[in-house]
Amino acid sequence: MQTATSKLTKKYQATIPEPVRRLLHLQAGDAIAFDIDDDDVHLRKAQPVDFVFTQSLEGTLTEWVSEADEKAYHDL
Repeated sequence: MQTATSKLTKKYQATIPEPVRRLLHLQAGDAIAFDIDDDDVHLRKAQPVDFVFTQSLEGTLTEWVSEADEKAYHDL
């Protein structure tokens, strides 16, 4: 198993290491997806279906849309 690391900037941005970019065939401008499973996160190149799925959910995610909600639930 190979390990590659990257450091977060103050804006929580990171450079994807070259071995990972090569493995996933990533190019500048490509989108990536983070699959979250309990305490594990898997990085992969995003596919068109990821965008369709996200867009289909946007209209249903209307809970906690006010500033008061953000303040009340910010630590969840």
